Amino acid sequence: MTTGSFARLVCGRRTKWIVLALWIVVLVFAGSLAGKLGGVEKNDNASWLPGDAEATQVSELQKQFQPDDIVPAILVYERTGGITPADQEKAAADAKAIAAVPGITGQIIGPVPSADKAALQIIAPIKIDADGWDKIADVVGQIKTISGAGENGLGISMTGPAGVAADSAGAFDGIDGTLLYTTLIVVAIILLVTYRSPILWLLPIVTAGVALTSAQAVIYLLAEHGGLVVNAQSAGILTVLVFGAGTDYALLLVARYREELRRHADRHEAMMFALHRAGPAIIASAATVAIGMGCLMLAEVNSTSGLGPVAALGVLVGLLAMMTLLPALLVIFGRWLFWPVRPRYGTPEPTATGLWARMGNRIARRPRAVWISTAVVLGAMALGLVQLDANGLSQQDSFTSEQPSVAGLEVLGRHFPAGQGDPVVVIAGADRADAVRTAFTGVPGISAVGDPVVKNGLVQFEGTLTSAPDSQAAEDTVIAARDALRGTGAKVGGTTAMTLDINEANKHDNRLIIPLVLLVVLIILAVLLRSLVAPILLMATVVLSFAAALGVSALVFRHVFGFGGEDTAFPLFVFVFLVALGIDYNIFLMTRVREETREHGTRRGALIGLAATGGVITSAGIVLAGTFAALGSLPLVAFAEIGFAVAFGVLLDTLVVRSVLVTALNLDIGRWMWWPSKLTHQDPAVDAPVSPAPLSQSERVLPQ
Repeated sequence: MTTGSFARLVCGRRTKWIVLALWIVVLVFAGSLAGKLGGVEKNDNASWLPGDAEATQVSELQKQFQPDDIVPAILVYERTGGITPADQEKAAADAKAIAAVPGITGQIIGPVPSADKAALQIIAPIKIDADGWDKIADVVGQIKTISGAGENGLGISMTGPAGVAADSAGAFDGIDGTLLYTTLIVVAIILLVTYRSPILWLLPIVTAGVALTSAQAVIYLLAEHGGLVVNAQSAGILTVLVFGAGTDYALLLVARYREELRRHADRHEAMMFALHRAGPAIIASAATVAIGMGCLMLAEVNSTSGLGPVAALGVLVGLLAMMTLLPALLVIFGRWLFWPVRPRYGTPEPTATGLWARMGNRIARRPRAVWISTAVVLGAMALGLVQLDANGLSQQDSFTSEQPSVAGLEVLGRHFPAGQGDPVVVIAGADRADAVRTAFTGVPGISAVGDPVVKNGLVQFEGTLTSAPDSQAAEDTVIAARDALRGTGAKVGGTTAMTLDINEANKHDNRLIIPLVLLVVLIILAVLLRSLVAPILLMATVVLSFAAALGVSALVFRHVFGFGGEDTAFPLFVFVFLVALGIDYNIFLMTRVREETREHGTRRGALIGLAATGGVITSAGIVLAGTFAALGSLPLVAFAEIGFAVAFGVLLDTLVVRSVLVTALNLDIGRWMWWPSKLTHQDPAVDAPVSPAPLSQSERVLPQ
């Protein structure tokens, strides 16, 4: 089906009602399914760990020693002047009561006094049942109720892996609702300012909401019946992505529709032309985003590979809604939607003499100086990359606000070996038990090794770390343990090993997926623009823009927000979102420039393209930046960093790179931008350098 026939089908006088009816039916069925998405999310370690990582293998082998997945909760009792007999009695009574809490399995350890006699600790093993990690917060809450907050100078802290998991669950609690409402408010405000209409903004919002509900329903079905892995991270990003990308497509379509309403008396005909002319760019943009996101499926980290299909499906469903439901709604409601500034038939197109037309006129005076100076400034911004520390976040650095479990870790570290309650786990063949124990005991950073547990021909040891389990020193200890045990057949796991393996897998994914996405996007641009020079230059601007955004973000994180570092997946996520989504603006601009180049030449076509799309690209960038900035509403550093970097990068891309740098390159290079297509052989006279008149002499700088 051609775009012309598709356009007639979507916005026909009768078929528009059929399109609306079909989407109502879809919404009725999707609504009930979308609400079940949270029930199939998997937020346990398996949904994050690389499938073949050594820590993953140890986690599977541990099931032979303990059939249930166990995560320890640690209660720490602290009194500055020393623990009293009354404190010991209370802790003992608490331990007995905690043992009866549903979800507690095995033996309660403690109360164990610290060497300085100023603290006690209780370690309670919590069973992770079929409901996964979602129940941990409930069990931790019951333990806190039993122990109380402490009084008369006795401090009581809940920490350990279970305490941290409970705080993380609290941070993710309501993530979908928080992001949805924050995103809705941001998009609504921006659309109101953009359209200056009290009604028009509702249609993109409604359409994006329908798209999100439909996407959630499809993803729920795939997660429930197709084995798709979905977690809170991917579900949250889905909301931002559907609203951000979907609203971008809506803005482009509405802008082109408004143009055509001035050229056609009949609104159905105007929408048909708008879809026919803007549709290919929108489809190409969505396909590029979907393919770019699909590249994430090659990631080793399960959470990243699961995000790929979730994000791709969200973008494709958003595209379908914006190309069918939105056009139908626009023609059903008619021109009055644009009130109070309705585009009347026969009136001049205001973009021809607007802000971006005047901007293009200024760039045309000295395009080479403009693109060189812009590139130098972006390069200087990229120097901030020296401050980037994407080596992972400790538990203390993972939250934007103080959390009880983090404070508890500090208390625990003051009185007990930092790694107590969260050991390094070693599993080997039982026949190598003595050799493994000797080698493991001699590893620097291991303060003690527990008694061996033998079962099914395997032996398990647990070693206590001298360093905090989430520290770099602890990861170095795991690396040293693996080196010391090499050749014994032993495998090293535990929480620290999981973190290490996830970080290493993230670094591998960065090296694999970033070049792959660049190559994929380059090929798509080459096919779409039928050129080699333009795609290479555009990709160079994309990389420069990404580096500048990352450099500025690193400086802000370190010196403004005071963050302790970046997650190892941070560069990959920011790159994929900035490149895959930012390429939309390249496509919106360059397809229009190519369209105008056929008649006016590249230099004049570049000015017309900038004037026609500058406003909509800016609006789209602000909307997308606003939706990603909504991630900052969550108390998690990793989300806040991604939200800031993508928001800043998108604004930089739309306001500077696309509008100034790319336009200046088009003006300077001229028809050779399209080499080796036939546009390169256009009459040089048609593509003569632009000599704009002084702005004060005339408002009209572009031909109609």
